[in-house]
Amino acid sequence: MNIRTQNQILTNNAKVNLASAGFTFFRIFILVQRYYMDNLTKEQRKRNMQNIKSKDTEIEVLLRKALWKKGYRFRKNYSKLPGKPDIAFTKYKIAIFCDGEFFHGKDWEVLKPKLEKSNNSEYWINKIDRNRKRDHEIDQELLFLGWTVIRFWGKDIKKNLEECVQVVEETVFEVKMSWDEYEE
Repeated sequence: MNIRTQNQILTNNAKVNLASAGFTFFRIFILVQRYYMDNLTKEQRKRNMQNIKSKDTEIEVLLRKALWKKGYRFRKNYSKLPGKPDIAFTKYKIAIFCDGEFFHGKDWEVLKPKLEKSNNSEYWINKIDRNRKRDHEIDQELLFLGWTVIRFWGKDIKKNLEECVQVVEETVFEVKMSWDEYEE
């Protein structure tokens, strides 16, 4: 029996039990949908999570290619710095991180209540909260070392790649200007 058949049987049993309690079909559908949010088996979910990369993600590659076309040279996943920035301009001391919205908790005040309703909520809330705290600590360490930190959300890179490149270019320009002021 495949997972879809199991879900259909469980869903049908839930419908019978809920229908006898006076719920309408729409309410039953919502309740069943909330209960069975994950359509994958544990093995499928595990394989899916293992395939989530930490290096050379789509958003990193997009930004790197755009910066390379503009003539910028950089280090990728620079292990000599805290947090291994996705892109590091060692000459200008600029560290760039390309963060995924889910794992780094974009709009955390909105995401956290949604996670509280999900399966394994305690694990995910703790994990994302630790990621957010670690991101802040890494930012502070890099700032203490004299580096400029830029963080981009994945969707910002995908939708507004040119604006992200412009932010990097402006930051490089500001660093160069500060050198000129220092020399004078």
